[in-house]
Amino acid sequence: MSFPWGVGSATGVGSYPGDDPAEALRIVLGELPELPHLPELPHLPELPDRGPGADLTGRTAGLLVDLPVHLQPSGWRFADRPGRDLRRAHDHLARDLDVLEELAGGHDGPFKIQVCGPWTLAATIELRHGDRTLRDPGAVRDLTASLAEGVAGHVAEVRRRLPAARILLQLDEPALPAVLAGRVPTASGFSRLPPVEAPVAEQGLRQVIETVCADDAAFPVVHCCARDVPYGLLRGAGAKAISVDLALVPERHDDAVGETIDAGVGLWLGVVPGTDAALPALKETAAPVRKLWQRLGFPPARLAEQVVVTPACGLAGASPRYVRTALKRCRDTARMLHEAAE
Repeated sequence: MSFPWGVGSATGVGSYPGDDPAEALRIVLGELPELPHLPELPHLPELPDRGPGADLTGRTAGLLVDLPVHLQPSGWRFADRPGRDLRRAHDHLARDLDVLEELAGGHDGPFKIQVCGPWTLAATIELRHGDRTLRDPGAVRDLTASLAEGVAGHVAEVRRRLPAARILLQLDEPALPAVLAGRVPTASGFSRLPPVEAPVAEQGLRQVIETVCADDAAFPVVHCCARDVPYGLLRGAGAKAISVDLALVPERHDDAVGETIDAGVGLWLGVVPGTDAALPALKETAAPVRKLWQRLGFPPARLAEQVVVTPACGLAGASPRYVRTALKRCRDTARMLHEAAE
């Protein structure tokens, strides 16, 4: 197994509170420092508090090629031409990349960026007449191709600004289990859209991963902070690491998780609450990770190599003070797990 992160690594999922990208990036760079036994895995923060265009859907929709969007009361919708909402999304991202180059341009280790995956995007963006894109297979294909091209360009731009870094691309797919199970509501909310067959979902995700990560341009990670994570589908689509909320992983998924670990896929485990909470003792935070690993029967040394510790999900709903506490707890948990495996 070969991963772009070092043994005993921790990182954040993506979103943070506030509206200052420089302050957020300094927190990431400061709270995940490079230690002899805990290499850093920083990432580009997302700040949805800045408003439309900084949210998960709007931020990624701004990367789409030849598919402009605008904001309606019901959410993001495809438009005939670019407007102020799309310009705002472009402005937010351009500012983030400028700050990234200024503060981390010399970074020479792994660095993670995040975008919304094709199925969550299809479940949230509406067609021009109001239905969700997910309803129209042809529109989903167009969206997927546009997303793949746009994200490939985004990765290339990040690599230009961080020329010595190893880029990890996290595709956020919180809606994928609902897409597969037919639980995505229609635009009216009175019914549900038909489920998407697993091979179709896998192919759409694979198209994005293969296009963006060709020639080792980026290391693909898929994040799904929902129940019923489709581990086999994500592996089949080309994910080299899968990020989950450990509290939502039931024992009945042990076989699927074990197959993922055995296949040499990285496992990113969210163990720290994403909103303000009184944290237990450090050993109690690490306990669910150890329990999972012991239950599956893998060698302890593989845990620190294959597992990355994260918050349960994004931290946009947390206070700034708690963000620092949560990141430090992730870092300390990763260190404890690494030291225990030595």
